[in-house]
Amino acid sequence: MDHRPQAWGRPRDDVYGPYDASYLHNNQPKTATQSPIVTGTSVIAIKFKDGVVMAADNLASYGSLARFTDVKRLRPFLSTSVVGFGGDVSDMQFLDRHLNELAIDEAYEAEGCSAGGLGSSAQEPDASPGASKGQLNAANLHKYLTKLMYRRRNSFDPLWNQILVAGFDSASAPFLASVDLRGTAFTSPSLATGYGAMLAQPIMRKYAATEEDAAKLTRDDAVRVVRECMKVLFYRDARSLDRFSLAVVTRDGVDISEDEVLEQQSWAFAERIRGYGTQTV
Repeated sequence: MDHRPQAWGRPRDDVYGPYDASYLHNNQPKTATQSPIVTGTSVIAIKFKDGVVMAADNLASYGSLARFTDVKRLRPFLSTSVVGFGGDVSDMQFLDRHLNELAIDEAYEAEGCSAGGLGSSAQEPDASPGASKGQLNAANLHKYLTKLMYRRRNSFDPLWNQILVAGFDSASAPFLASVDLRGTAFTSPSLATGYGAMLAQPIMRKYAATEEDAAKLTRDDAVRVVRECMKVLFYRDARSLDRFSLAVVTRDGVDISEDEVLEQQSWAFAERIRGYGTQTV
């Protein structure tokens, strides 16, 4: 009998014949991330008169287990835009690497334009704040991601994410838009993914139901509304965390704080929750 470790668990060739592994060969399409396991929950964002505020908690859940508590799901792009990711974390990491490569390419092209005799400044008169000539602003980036997500969907290998893009458009107006794994894209004064679409959107729409309402909000008001929404999500969403990242995009650039903590929490309302069915008080 063959006692070598590499032969353990295998039938003897001299008795049963050589081992046939052909049935293990798989010629079917690749099915990676067709069932997302490690996921992030809500991303929320709201416009104000000078920019956009976006927030997402730092939790990545392994199924129903709160496994990773320090996953940052907000990413700056070219210091002019912010991208927030909900959904599969591995696809988020793929997109993050892809956007880093895109940002490097954009930076090289902008440097080449500056050195090519465009004068002392490479800023176009109608370019968005902080974006040099030829660089992608938030509206351009959103359109690029929309085409990317739609192409992957048509290839039957979608990226299982819902993405929010915040920044400024070519008219230097605050820009906020969403795109999902099917390539469905739209804009709104306030947006949310995951549970936030049901729990946070009603709160944000009280303050920014229209573009005119959003134009009246100050930065402090927008930050206060987003913090309140994150608190409601922590109370009501089992896949959320009380630590979150907060990004503010203005014409001066992107300000991201990745270690925000919910304050003034109160669980007194839990005593009044009785569940369903017949209650005995």
